[in-house]
Amino acid sequence: MPATAAANALGRYLRVRRALVHPDAAGVPGQGNRRVPGLRREEVAFLAGVSSDYYVRLEQGRDRHPSDQVLLAIARALQLDEDATAYLLQLAKPPSPRSKRTRRPEKVSDGIRTLISSWPLTPAYVHGTNMDILVANNLATALCPFITPGRNAMLDAFTEPEMRELRPDWDVMTARAVPHLRSIAGADTGDPRLVELVGELSLRSERFRTLWARQDVKHKTTGTSLFNHPQVGPLELNYERLLIPGSGMQALVTYHAPPGSDSEERLRLLASITTTDPDTPVRPRPVHPHTPTSADRMCETRHLP
Repeated sequence: MPATAAANALGRYLRVRRALVHPDAAGVPGQGNRRVPGLRREEVAFLAGVSSDYYVRLEQGRDRHPSDQVLLAIARALQLDEDATAYLLQLAKPPSPRSKRTRRPEKVSDGIRTLISSWPLTPAYVHGTNMDILVANNLATALCPFITPGRNAMLDAFTEPEMRELRPDWDVMTARAVPHLRSIAGADTGDPRLVELVGELSLRSERFRTLWARQDVKHKTTGTSLFNHPQVGPLELNYERLLIPGSGMQALVTYHAPPGSDSEERLRLLASITTTDPDTPVRPRPVHPHTPTSADRMCETRHLP
């Protein structure tokens, strides 16, 4: 990300979110002919109780450190939810000096590894700050062969064709994945690893480009995921995403089925046929993701169940 763009992340966020607010929903009277989507700058300023000139300075990056009181008023005018408001407040804070040291590889504690490996009927894995899969138990990999240490959940979700077949809720899944990535990255969108990841996804996936440009932020910790498994059939599973204390932004993700449901029976069946062989059916991505060659894709497809 260019330095000038990163410097005015607050203004860019305000412009994007302003364009997404429908005037009717904001209670703006007498709309008339509008040359821009969403709200005008002066309308946001009016709704937030600040001067138009001051709001223009915020969007243009000429005033980058407004008070929390002003930001909260603007958040209400833009109809931001709790997660989006927290992100707005982060963007306005002075950036912390970036360490010049090479970031150390993320590691999962032995205790977490032992814990998830002891869950024979609960698919579970841990992902890092940028959605790299760090560790997964056998049932998680059996449920989705892309849940394999060394791979990246975001890259696989948007670039692997098999994911569309495995996930009948692919549209919903990808729509919530991007706001989640932005929520865990926070205001540090200049992080080199994140820049690399977003750059590759933007080149390879039009859907990702569209969703990332919206600048939605949502730290969703629970919900429902659908799978169309080639061996056991359809599953409707609830997921929980829990931040691991003291690990930065590592998160433990688990899947479970409602007791007595067809999905629970199918999950038990999958567990019974899951091999204990530690070898995984999908070749891990390198630490620094690259665009797969045709040979790579042929190799990956050959190992899918």
